Amino acid sequence: MTVFLSRIWQLAWSWTMLEMNSREIAWLLSPRDHLSLLTSRRTAMIVSRVRLVAGAFAVLTPLWIFIDLWAFPWAVSKGLIVVRLAATAAFSGLVVSLRSDTTMGDAYRALALLLGVPTAFFLFSYLHMANFQLHGLEQAFATGYAYLPFVMLAGLSIFPLTAVECLGFVAPMLFFQLLAAMLRLPVLDWPTFAASFWLLLLIAAVSLMAGISQLALMIVLVRESIRDPLTGCFSRRSGEELGELQFSLARRTGSPVSMAFVDLDRFKQVNDEFGHDAGDSVLVNAAAAMRNNVRDSDMVVRWGGEEFLLIMPNTPHALACQVLDRLRTLGFGRKPDGSPVTASIGVSSTNEAAAIDWHHLVEVADKRMYAAKQGGRNRVVGCAEADNGPQAAPR
Repeated sequence: MTVFLSRIWQLAWSWTMLEMNSREIAWLLSPRDHLSLLTSRRTAMIVSRVRLVAGAFAVLTPLWIFIDLWAFPWAVSKGLIVVRLAATAAFSGLVVSLRSDTTMGDAYRALALLLGVPTAFFLFSYLHMANFQLHGLEQAFATGYAYLPFVMLAGLSIFPLTAVECLGFVAPMLFFQLLAAMLRLPVLDWPTFAASFWLLLLIAAVSLMAGISQLALMIVLVRESIRDPLTGCFSRRSGEELGELQFSLARRTGSPVSMAFVDLDRFKQVNDEFGHDAGDSVLVNAAAAMRNNVRDSDMVVRWGGEEFLLIMPNTPHALACQVLDRLRTLGFGRKPDGSPVTASIGVSSTNEAAAIDWHHLVEVADKRMYAAKQGGRNRVVGCAEADNGPQAAPR
């Protein structure tokens, strides 16, 4: 059943988002398999927009106190003022507490608070003003408070969210709308409530589609910006971002990360003897061999020319050596004359090299790669067994 629904979802989006492949369309449904770069940029956008909206609410919410004092008697307005001040404090705290290096979990909590504070204010004001007999202008302003959930649901459309995430934020707001109605069940005007709840559902659906559309656009833009156009590997700029992300994650969680510099041997001779088109073909085939022969979690970056950086998250040094020895054994394709393409590799890991940042980790791997060149090429330096070169046995 899950596979069937997933297929229907892909077909539905493929009609309007033809530039997206099936994997990317699946990303619109759930964030589970998102690339770390996509998650990082989505987190930054959500946090920046939460901060912007929270800042606006922190300014506008206390200013509305003057309208409460003007529109309602003191018995009504004093309760609203207390809750407004509490909401202002919550919004202000949200603006101050959010940092640029937050995780997606932090972004979820910030967005939940941004939506939760107005929802709580709506629930209080709805029940609070129901205790008073309001007429004329007072009733008109009181009715306006009932539209706060509509504003919040519409505001959800500015965030790039998956379908699952959108539903996760929409469902509580709909629940509290129903709860407010249930608490006033004896005097509830059911036709009016049904019409307003139906409108709320329509706004929620539009917000969901708008949020997913923003995410779709972000996926396409990220895909175009992070890939090397020739090899399809991550570009150097995105590789630098990935390196920093994975190193920071390793320090935060205590999990190891390994990085390897891979330099194709005698690549200049390929260009000189067979031409640059042949050289490009060798690069494309070598990149494909690396992507196909490493694990799904590993990231291949074209660092420049014939140099590649392999980022291996959650990988201790010993395991990284096994991955690289297997990669070297399977090879990097062939030259136009049929001879094999080999590579010199240097590796370093957080649990082996005393790296203070990801730059240092890359620098150590780079130095070991040059040591592999000087040691005769076609070898891995940084692993005791592999340092012996081509004779090392595959594992």
